[in-house]
Amino acid sequence: MADMISLRELQVQFLAPRKVIRAVNGVNLRVGTGEVVALIGESGSGKSVTLRSIMRLHSERSTRISGTLEVDGKDVLAMSPRALATMRGNTVAMIFQEPLLALDPVYTVGAQIIEAIRHHKKVSQQEARKQALALFEKVRIPSPERRLDAYPHEMSGGMRQRAMIALALSCNPKVLLADEPTTALDATVQIQILLLLRDLQKELGLSIVFVTHDIGAAAEVADRIAVMYAGKIIEQGSAAQLLTQPRHPYTQSLLKSRSHGAMQKGQRLETIGGAPPDLSNLPPGCAFGERCKYATAACHVTPPVEQELAPGHVASCFRLHDIAALATTG
Repeated sequence: MADMISLRELQVQFLAPRKVIRAVNGVNLRVGTGEVVALIGESGSGKSVTLRSIMRLHSERSTRISGTLEVDGKDVLAMSPRALATMRGNTVAMIFQEPLLALDPVYTVGAQIIEAIRHHKKVSQQEARKQALALFEKVRIPSPERRLDAYPHEMSGGMRQRAMIALALSCNPKVLLADEPTTALDATVQIQILLLLRDLQKELGLSIVFVTHDIGAAAEVADRIAVMYAGKIIEQGSAAQLLTQPRHPYTQSLLKSRSHGAMQKGQRLETIGGAPPDLSNLPPGCAFGERCKYATAACHVTPPVEQELAPGHVASCFRLHDIAALATTG
């Protein structure tokens, strides 16, 4: 499977007064053609920063990006402003977390989609409206003709998110970046949006990077899952591997800290003690060391290296084999 996205040792730093915030610290990630990869982790782990870096959406003035960042075989970090503008929409499109903020409130939703189509495809107003209507039908918006002329505030949250997906698909991209697209929606609508994304991915053969806090959502749509902590991917593998055989202590803690069908009434949810490290002052060793019950003195000295646990399943921890042995005997 050819790589549609390839990130190698990606680093993203934000320049703040008197300090540098190291938001992404050596991310290695590939996304194959037609593959869905979910990025999960706590807030501040670097998921959305990584996602936006793929389209170079961060301010050039206050951001330093290094490493290798390729999309469809092209070096994104070497692209000119014109090449970037062409890539955005035609090759890569993004679904933002809150469409009410992403969509312009003074224009109808249809007008915004029509503008995007005409900018990239150079078609007539009439043809662009026809294509926008077809997109509304594809994302299952009821009464699509009427909804084209609605303003963002006149649509429900779920309807706006469907319109945002239609906008993202308007120029036939190869890659879809979904930044927590279901967070602001109620549970029933979340499921509808997840099912829609899965159906569209299969129909159009899209490569998708899906950022979420919801492990259940990741399990629903992803082929592979990558777990991020303090700007690094600390474990990644197939969805089945990560959900049934998590090996990194942080991944294990994440899975234990969610409610699930096996929980008994009155049973307390497990939590992850402590707080993530300061990204402007990262520790010399493992970033999770201060919160990890398995940590030893060595964990606080040098960062762990990535180890392969099974084909396609890797994790970064000094005590992976010890933890596996403890789980077997415990």
